[in-house]
Formats: sequence, structure tokens, C-alpha cells
Amino acid sequence: MKIFMRKDLVHVGVAGEILSVDDGYARNFLIPHGYAVIVTEANELSFKKRSLHIEKRQEVIATHTSLLAEKIKKTKLFLKKKVHDDGKLYGAVHASELLELLAQKGISLNKNQLKLDKMVKLGVYVIPVQLTSRLKTELTLEIVAE
Repeated sequence: MKIFMRKDLVHVGVAGEILSVDDGYARNFLIPHGYAVIVTEANELSFKKRSLHIEKRQEVIATHTSLLAEKIKKTKLFLKKKVHDDGKLYGAVHASELLELLAQKGISLNKNQLKLDKMVKLGVYVIPVQLTSRLKTELTLEIVAE
């Protein structure tokens, strides 16, 4: 069955694509959840025009996102925290603190895009940043004692 993707879905397709999928998958999952619509002979030309428009828009967004990724990769954040005598931090480092530091440098991100998987202590850390489903970059964070 031919479908037109209305939303991005990992491992299936991105918005604006015309794909062929199994009939059951389209009828039972993609269409009811709003990810896709059926392509017929009558509306195929309309969907092809839409997909061209969406591709152009996605190229512009991809360019802006890749520029943002380069800016993030070049950015180095410094965070001063209080520490115990043995070198452990008094409190945890939260994503909101990093977002504030990034905002001061003109970078706006969502807290879900920062991947703080491990506990951070004093030192230099490389923090993964997920900008889009396909574009990842890294941010350098240095934590120093107050």
C-alpha cells in the first residue's frame, strides 16, 4: 500500500515521503495514529507537490541545525560548584544549569536534548546533545571548585 507520511517515525520514514508499506501495518498503526494517509491515484499528484515543498523546508532546517551543531561543538562551558573536602560535589549538576549557561552564549536547547547519563564530578566532561533524530553533537563541560 502506498502512503504519505504526515509525521516523522523512526525506522519508517520522515514527513513528506511517499512509501510502500504492508497493508496491515498502514491500516492498523500508521493511519489510526496519524502518521500517514493513503495515497490514491486521485491525490498522488497533490502529495508529490507537498513532498517537494517539505523537502525544501527540511533542507533549510537541516542547514540551520548543522550550523547550531557546529556552534555547540565549539562551545565550552565552565560551571563553578561547591565541593566537600574530599572533592565530591554538594549537589548534582542539573540540565537546567547547563541550559542557562548555553542561553548566555545564545544557544537555545530543550532539556531533553541534553543527555546527562552519568554523574558528573570535578573535571572535564563531554556531554552528548541530540539535536534531531539523526543529528548528534557533543558539548564540553568543565566543573571547577568554588
